[in-house]
Amino acid sequence: MIAEDAFSQYYSDLLDDTYDVVDRIVLNAYFPLACGPGGFRTWWRQLYDGDADLDDTHLMRLAGRFSRRVRGWAKKNNIPVVYGNAGERKHRIAEQYLPEDPDFRGIFLVLIGRAPAPVWEVQRSEKGALNIRRKNPMPWVNHYHFHIIDEQWGHLTIKICGHPPFSAQVMLNGHEYVGCLARQAGVDFTKEGNCFTNVSGAAGLSELADTLRSQAAVGRLRQVCERWIYRCVCFGLSFDEQQKSGFRYSYSVYQLEYSRNLLFTQGDELDQVFNGVIDRTRGQLDVKTIKTIFGAKQRPRRRRRDKVPRFEAVLERPSYNLTIFKLHFDRLTLKMYSKGERVLRIEAVAHNTLDLHCGRVLEGLPKMVARLGDMVERFLGVVRCVDVAWISDGTLESLPAPSMVGQTRVGGVDINQARMRAAMAAVVALAAAPRGFTAAEHAAKVRAMSPESNEPYTARHAAYDLKKLRGKALVRKRSEHSRRYEPTSEGLRSMAALVVLRDKVIVPLLAGAGHRKTGRERSTRDPLDRHYEAVRRQMQELFDAMGIAA
Repeated sequence: MIAEDAFSQYYSDLLDDTYDVVDRIVLNAYFPLACGPGGFRTWWRQLYDGDADLDDTHLMRLAGRFSRRVRGWAKKNNIPVVYGNAGERKHRIAEQYLPEDPDFRGIFLVLIGRAPAPVWEVQRSEKGALNIRRKNPMPWVNHYHFHIIDEQWGHLTIKICGHPPFSAQVMLNGHEYVGCLARQAGVDFTKEGNCFTNVSGAAGLSELADTLRSQAAVGRLRQVCERWIYRCVCFGLSFDEQQKSGFRYSYSVYQLEYSRNLLFTQGDELDQVFNGVIDRTRGQLDVKTIKTIFGAKQRPRRRRRDKVPRFEAVLERPSYNLTIFKLHFDRLTLKMYSKGERVLRIEAVAHNTLDLHCGRVLEGLPKMVARLGDMVERFLGVVRCVDVAWISDGTLESLPAPSMVGQTRVGGVDINQARMRAAMAAVVALAAAPRGFTAAEHAAKVRAMSPESNEPYTARHAAYDLKKLRGKALVRKRSEHSRRYEPTSEGLRSMAALVVLRDKVIVPLLAGAGHRKTGRERSTRDPLDRHYEAVRRQMQELFDAMGIAA
């Protein structure tokens, strides 16, 4: 089933199917009682029947015991222990140690890395009074990454700090989860890296992926965490010590990714569509850089019909060129990139779920996923409007006329003014912002996109210009009493078209049409330049007929 957004519907003739999936999920696991100094002292008393031994020495001994037990258990069970460096992709390292036995379940690798962590320190006064506080700055300590194969979630990682109270992170992948469910349901698929490139029953796959967006996903996540995390933390606290001290983890959602995947029928059509979209929208959406990782293969020009879907995960790096198109809005990111032979992925990433403004507790996962899904829908709508822009009849004539915003009369929109053109360009660049934009953010974008301008442009200027755009229904407020703005769909198409027509059509043509070229014309290989030359020749003939060209 093809998704309902305008972008997917426009290219539906080139698609086999689409599917949405919650991709990367990172949960914070913490022991609430020990998060404060008083609670930490209470937990220590429960663990050791008093706090006479509560000092830095015994805290370090607890961390050392964790390290020795991990190494001893790994040596006994022939589990590799690998040391990683800062900045390395731990998941990439773990892929080299994945077990060959498809029926393997359990921990297959322990990877140790150093990173900053909040660690308690204890000071005693001469009278024996305790002062428990966090070390400042945070020290770099060992973190233990337990890489696990789970029956329902595939490859997952639990990272635990070796110092009490053993804060942890649980890292899961939605594609792994959906792949495991698909195998159990008998759905044939081909999986390359982190995407499904060929599916025999896409509708069934979509239904399985939808389970991660329902309220039931909260219980599934809690179950997989409870199934493994206490086995990992037992190196620091035995099961008896956990029970005696009441040590139990609570969970919150730290990072989340949501993706829409478009499965093209042919790989070369994917390249043409994606590269064309990048060329036409990059400048207007103010994308600074586009990253391309070149692969060893070209995407197939035709779909290989004899290729039978199989239960397989290809673990090596992508063989095909990987082009990434990113937009950053604080700790939220929107991405569009090619994946595998014929998959175009549109992804919304919350690097910190606090920016979604719906809390971080695990029970709020469906609401977070819904907001990321809305971000993807909005992003695709913006890309579609900017990619294929137009101006409705009468818009050019009505723009300069005054208009009304509520009871206030405001001036018209003069596209011949550089300031108004810059204001419209900034609105288009901010159109994909998940929560809209404020006048201050609009002013900052105008200054960033027009650094050569000597005239100051403040939030007051932006508010005035936005009011004029609101009068023409090009921009609206997100709600009645909100101070955040967003462009309307028709307004976005019109502003994008005005910018393109002036900067990419009218100015280049007029710059060259009035100058006659003498001598032999040099041929150009760029198709765009050939189109410009053809139109210029026709305009030259038109100017000659009207008597306005030399």
